[in-house]
Amino acid sequence: MDNQRVEVEQVEAWASELDALMQRIGPRFVRSEARQRAKAYLQGLLSPVQRKNGWQLAEMMGDATPYGVQQFLYRAVWNPDELRDDLRAYVVDELGDDEAVLIVDETGFLKKGTHSAGVKRQYSGTAGRIENSQMGVFLAYASPHGHAFLDRALYLPHEWALDAERRQAAGIPQAVSFASKPDLAWDMLRQAVECHVPFAWVTADSIYGDYRSLRLWLESLPKRHVLAVSRKETVVIDWQQQRVGDLLNALPHAGWQRLSAGEGAKGPRLYDWLLIPLLDPLIEGWRRWLLVRRSLSDPTDLAAYACFAPAGTPLSELVRVAGTRWVIEASLEEAKDELGLDQYEVRSWTGWYRHITLVLLAHALLAAIQARAGDAELAAPKKGRSVRQTPSSLAAFKAGRGLSFG
Repeated sequence: MDNQRVEVEQVEAWASELDALMQRIGPRFVRSEARQRAKAYLQGLLSPVQRKNGWQLAEMMGDATPYGVQQFLYRAVWNPDELRDDLRAYVVDELGDDEAVLIVDETGFLKKGTHSAGVKRQYSGTAGRIENSQMGVFLAYASPHGHAFLDRALYLPHEWALDAERRQAAGIPQAVSFASKPDLAWDMLRQAVECHVPFAWVTADSIYGDYRSLRLWLESLPKRHVLAVSRKETVVIDWQQQRVGDLLNALPHAGWQRLSAGEGAKGPRLYDWLLIPLLDPLIEGWRRWLLVRRSLSDPTDLAAYACFAPAGTPLSELVRVAGTRWVIEASLEEAKDELGLDQYEVRSWTGWYRHITLVLLAHALLAAIQARAGDAELAAPKKGRSVRQTPSSLAAFKAGRGLSFG
């Protein structure tokens, strides 16, 4: 009986949190039917429904066909960018912290055919090979209280940007032009800064770290960052530009420290780390470094990061931030496996943004509930602490708290 009472209380807490979120985002939907659809869609994403596609979500809502769901995603009057603004504000209210880390990463959405907005044969890290796919760029927020997404952008390849017929068929707005993935990330980071999102660090992989203009912009703010860079990128030492690859080929034997970059599925992610001073920036009291990571099992497996932070920043802090990048990988996996991030059946530009934004809201709601519950399993690491990240952590959290809106 006590267990049943606890389960009822948990479900009521989930429902109350969803109602509070709907109070926040409700004004974005002019018609009451759209508001009801939005709540039902979020309930479906959070439910145990195996696949979050139009048919299964419609069945959960009690509809005989998916037409109502399709109407909501395609033609109902609401702006997903306004909903994204609400998402950002919600995450800051629930998880905001001055020591938070902003994390950029992209993920692929495997698709058949040629009609989905931005689809083409391109390398997808999701598949580990070149596949027919869409690519989305995401901005995540990791604080001592938890992590969630702040923003998203659909990558539009060159051939799509120049093809008026395909653009029109996919409903791509005329104002949308080609932008590289680093430019999309830069725009999302700029909006986060303009909206006064509290954060201390930025981290990302080498697709973004190699974009020197982005690094210089972060320095101008100034904002601390640990950005992965590829071997072909150059850095300045003693007023001379040197390729990162050349530096990695001539590393010293001494000076390495063994530190954990956070908890993995098999325990601490231990690596050897080396810090190489670079040319000081023009900002007084700040420094640049090249951080090198070396695998314990394979010393030839090396990674490098361009770092910018106040003088005296300890190596352990730079390593912590570098390790935080795995948070967004886990978050994307959670959102796909548990919330249907990649299970949409829409082809249009607007349909993609609507589905994705609602999934990110559902993910943020889970993070907010977990933060209030004091459960640190999904939380980002506090200073001096590691973070436990496993692909099944969100599923375990949902199951452990009796999540069921179905």
